[in-house]
Amino acid sequence: MKLSIVIPVFNEAKTLEKVVKKVLAVDFGREIEIVVVDDGSSDGTQEVIRRLAEKHLQLKGVFHPVNQGKGAALQTGFKNASGEVVIVQDADLEYDPQEIPRMVNLIFDDIADVVYGSRFIPSGPHRVLYFWHSVGNRFLTLLSNIFTGLNLTDMEVCYKAFRREVLEQIELKEKRFGFEPEITAKISHKGLRIYETPISYYGRTYEEGKKIGWKDGARALWCILKYNIWG
Repeated sequence: MKLSIVIPVFNEAKTLEKVVKKVLAVDFGREIEIVVVDDGSSDGTQEVIRRLAEKHLQLKGVFHPVNQGKGAALQTGFKNASGEVVIVQDADLEYDPQEIPRMVNLIFDDIADVVYGSRFIPSGPHRVLYFWHSVGNRFLTLLSNIFTGLNLTDMEVCYKAFRREVLEQIELKEKRFGFEPEITAKISHKGLRIYETPISYYGRTYEEGKKIGWKDGARALWCILKYNIWG
């Protein structure tokens, strides 16, 4: 059985190659493919992707002509993924690919259908950064849980793994960071086996390239209401 690792990318020329090397260094014990979706980068990321695709047969690049948002890049990545299990990996070095096997093996071993990582379950190293980001993430997770009935600890986390059939049953609409509450709302109503595993978190600052801001938090709040109440 194959694992697909989808990496949405926007202006990550400085870190993408390091992330791909980290992914390729992991012993997954199975066939993998890496689907890198460039979302209209202008910093040389596209050239990095093409060079990596020539060097590594497991990697293929898909390119958006203009920037559409992380959610749009993930939708493209999911459509181009051929593995029985699909996981999201960011390109910014905030998450350690060595933790992927623990997550996806829950699906390959037929224990789970969906697996979320959690930065808020005690585990490995966690970089100390923005207090209000932590408060915001916990608040959004709590509000999402109120509507979905789930008891997640980290709805906004990047690391999410899915059985392929789950993604095929869901029509995603959000183009930006609204992807997280949208897909959480939609999987919560399908009677799926959903698990969480603790993960490490090597966060970065805005000076180091972090992109998410308060507008994305406001959109996430709207999406929790939209997809749980009206949609």
